[in-house]
Amino acid sequence: MKQQVNAFLGYLAAERGLAANTLAAYNNDLNQFADYLVLRRSLDGIVAVSVGGHQEDSIALSDMGRDSVMGFFLHLRDKGYTPSTIARKTAAIKSFFHFLASKGFIAEDPTASIDSPRISKSLPRAASVEEIDALLEAPTRSTSPEAVRDKAMFELLYATGMRVTELVSLNLGDVEVEQAVVRCTGRSAGKGPRQRTIPVHATAIRAVRGYVDGARPVMLRDNEESALFLNHRGERLTRQGFWLILKQWARESGVTTQITPHTLRHSFALHMLKNGVDLRAVQLLLGHAHISTTQIYTYPSEDGLKRLYETAHPRAR
Repeated sequence: MKQQVNAFLGYLAAERGLAANTLAAYNNDLNQFADYLVLRRSLDGIVAVSVGGHQEDSIALSDMGRDSVMGFFLHLRDKGYTPSTIARKTAAIKSFFHFLASKGFIAEDPTASIDSPRISKSLPRAASVEEIDALLEAPTRSTSPEAVRDKAMFELLYATGMRVTELVSLNLGDVEVEQAVVRCTGRSAGKGPRQRTIPVHATAIRAVRGYVDGARPVMLRDNEESALFLNHRGERLTRQGFWLILKQWARESGVTTQITPHTLRHSFALHMLKNGVDLRAVQLLLGHAHISTTQIYTYPSEDGLKRLYETAHPRAR
């Protein structure tokens, strides 16, 4: 099975242009499925091996029928995995078997008749304008180069709605201060890298300019480094590094809403829509390939739905 998984991952990278993080998720999901098959064979008395014992190569394609796949999904449910996680793993395994069938590794796709679990769409978690203001102002309590950097990152993220991966991937020349825009490179499944140009308001531009002119030169160790946002070693900041920084400032800001790296992106979208920006424009700013992804931001909250109901229903007035 390991050989087929590697071939599948190579196809996803070369033909569909998926990002490294997405490929790693596919790899983890398929390895977990392989571990389950090993465990299942062990329990059936076919082979005595331990999960995680790197016995995947002993798993034949004939072992991967519909019953095995359904058993894996039931195994995940019994282990307490959330519906959204099971849905993601289902998508990975269905894509894998579709690939095997299309390339002639197997005669037919055993997952063709298996539906993905239905998961209800929940409203994205967002912070209020006041909470965002508190978070953005928290780094100004310090004059350290790191605090100046953090202020610039938070301002730019909330100003543009970029993904955190897109933010930490920015190079020095991607922010055009005079034109007040940022060139952001994201990815779309099956279409490879996609670049979009996003306007940046004056407050965020000032924060970025202050970081680039004052703090970044202090943090820089190698003049050849092109990354816009640097860590304490003078290297490109990672997603994990950003997450730790955000958690620290969220605590110090006193914001009670749970703040995650995606909170600023969600808040950007909801606040723009609330202030009358067209849904199609928000889609372009966020870099969503399909407008249906953006439409989740238009769903009213429970309180908002109640207010709409009381306003609209003739007997509720």
